Amino acid sequence: VQLVESGGGLVQAGGSLRLSCTASGFTFDDYAIGWFRQAPGKERELVARISPGGSTNYADSVKGRFTISRDSAKKTVYLQMNSLKPEDTAVYYCNSKLFGRDYWGQGTQVTVSS
Repeated sequence: VQLVESGGGLVQAGGSLRLSCTASGFTFDDYAIGWFRQAPGKERELVARISPGGSTNYADSVKGRFTISRDSAKKTVYLQMNSLKPEDTAVYYCNSKLFGRDYWGQGTQVTVSS
């Protein structure tokens, strides 16, 4: 099982970024994929999750600004982040739970300057 994130970077407040999480080593269409984030000194928190059927849920702090989607052909989950705020600064991780075990990507840094 491998999850590889990309798309992070430095952006000004109000800007946008799109993160990608490309999966391999398991049947992509059978599992939910989530995006989490961890800011310095804070616990890792769920940002958004998408089910195999496309149902989504979001943290209250990102509702209306972030959109999660999945592309089965590319085995990739995207996180479109708009209207970014300095408090969105964190390392963003991709996650899936298979057979009761959590799998994580290496993370991608998102920095939002004010």
